[in-house]
Amino acid sequence: MQRMPNAIQLTELAFDDLLALYAYPAGPAEPWIRVNFVSSLDGAVSVDGRSGGLGTPADKKVFRILRDLADVVVVGAGTARAENYGAAHTDSRLRTRLHHHGFGGDPNGAPPRIAVVTATATLDPAGRLFTDTGARPIILTTAAAPEDRKRALRDAGGEVIEAGDTTVTATGLRDALERLHMRRVLCEGGPALFGDLIVAQAVDELCLTLSPMLVAGTERRISMSPNAMPTPMTCRHLIFDEDGTILTRWTRTHTL
Repeated sequence: MQRMPNAIQLTELAFDDLLALYAYPAGPAEPWIRVNFVSSLDGAVSVDGRSGGLGTPADKKVFRILRDLADVVVVGAGTARAENYGAAHTDSRLRTRLHHHGFGGDPNGAPPRIAVVTATATLDPAGRLFTDTGARPIILTTAAAPEDRKRALRDAGGEVIEAGDTTVTATGLRDALERLHMRRVLCEGGPALFGDLIVAQAVDELCLTLSPMLVAGTERRISMSPNAMPTPMTCRHLIFDEDGTILTRWTRTHTL
């Protein structure tokens, strides 16, 4: 056990330092699933149903960096609706530079695509996800989802992929992304999707921001599942911001 006496003794990090700290493994052979969450000090995942109330300048900076690094942003349908998801808008020149250095990004600077997980294909075809200017969204759904809903989402511009019979399984999700050559995966929740991935032992990495506030209320924790799957994790870094925000990065112990 060690004590860190004072955060102000830490070296100031430049933007490129952050890029290197959050880079994906070089040339992953299969989809690497990174999960990103922000939590209050007392464990709340949102304020009044939205995570934005917990955001700090440091968290928002890392949020943008993680998107700039990723091939695809995966999110559960409930979170996509609550947060009013649209297309991902990233820095094209930065994404080209990140690809050049082997950190992630895209050779042509194209933004990551948004992939929404919904077992029943319950999304609004007229919603921002389909009307926002940007890359075509991916809908990861099931064979059992109503055909009329899947057809409506295709007609709205979505790429609809069946990734399970009655539920979207972790294996189905990974296989679908592999077929699309998307190996740098960023999952932005929500708690139910994160819980499913933990139980399936599919989480390679967790980036967790601790926001310097207490929330109370009845907000959920960052993962939820009917089943437990204790998963040892290894701390890769802790970054402290002057406002008290703590940015942490963890990898599954046997992953690296």
